Amino acid sequence: MDLASKRIMLTGGAGFLGSFVVEKLKARGCKHIFIPKEQDYDLTKAAAIEAAFKASKPDIVIHLAAKVGGIGANRENPGSFFYDNLMMGVQLIEQARQHGVEKFVALGTICAYPKFAPVPFKEEDLWNGYPEETNAPYGLAKKMLLVQSQAYRQQYGFNSIFLLPVNLYGPGDNFNPGSSHVIPALIKKCVEAVKTGAKDIPVWGTGKATREFLYVEDCAEAIVLATEKYNAPEPVNIGAGFEISIKDLVELIARLTGFKGELIWDASQPDGQPRRMLNTTRAAKEFGFKSATNFETGLLKTIKWYLVSSKTHLAKV
Repeated sequence: MDLASKRIMLTGGAGFLGSFVVEKLKARGCKHIFIPKEQDYDLTKAAAIEAAFKASKPDIVIHLAAKVGGIGANRENPGSFFYDNLMMGVQLIEQARQHGVEKFVALGTICAYPKFAPVPFKEEDLWNGYPEETNAPYGLAKKMLLVQSQAYRQQYGFNSIFLLPVNLYGPGDNFNPGSSHVIPALIKKCVEAVKTGAKDIPVWGTGKATREFLYVEDCAEAIVLATEKYNAPEPVNIGAGFEISIKDLVELIARLTGFKGELIWDASQPDGQPRRMLNTTRAAKEFGFKSATNFETGLLKTIKWYLVSSKTHLAKV
């Protein structure tokens, strides 16, 4: 699919991932990109979605908008995380079908996988168990978009694809302590500790859990490649194909930020899912995606962006 001539509605286009997808689309010559901003369109409401479709008349919808957060935010907001994500996705897909949209690109989440899925997670394992409890409402709400995509393809011939990205990180990430994911939360803690001369920092959990992380620009490229080239019902993992323990991650971020103090592990706080790593062979085979950014390089770019945005200077970074 040549995207340059298409009218594209990009929900979440003003957000962390969305800003990188916008740049990737523009690099391919796309001139008609409509971003329904949150203050103008409440995408949990059918009337707002209808208004967005009337305003943009899209050929393609890429649905990135989501209510997201780390373990703490998921524990505190399970109801709204379920409702908002489900209502946005389900109503967007239905309105896209009614408006004759050529293609719908739905983003799921690694949180949709069963808690004890074999590592690396294969797309075939998606239904073999219940997700990890702290983020199950969010993961299941997003997984329903896969059910809807496949059902609509079967009944209506509607071209909706479903992508499963791993945890993202990079410049522009959310560094709000109340809702951030693990990498920005740790960067902020370490930077603040270096700045104030703190001798230790608290870290949630035991450090034994593992995670996989994908640089945000790489994910944006995967989404655009899938929009161009993938038109099948099966879900597709989007990841970097490696895992790192939270303990090793914290020690790496501490080294990169110059924090030399003690790490105080709070085992009363949850680890979340024991292990997370995706099998990424389907994305490579179906639309040629392979992550390009070295993890340490990506972390340094993220740390430097945060230092600039927070007007902080650390001599060692």
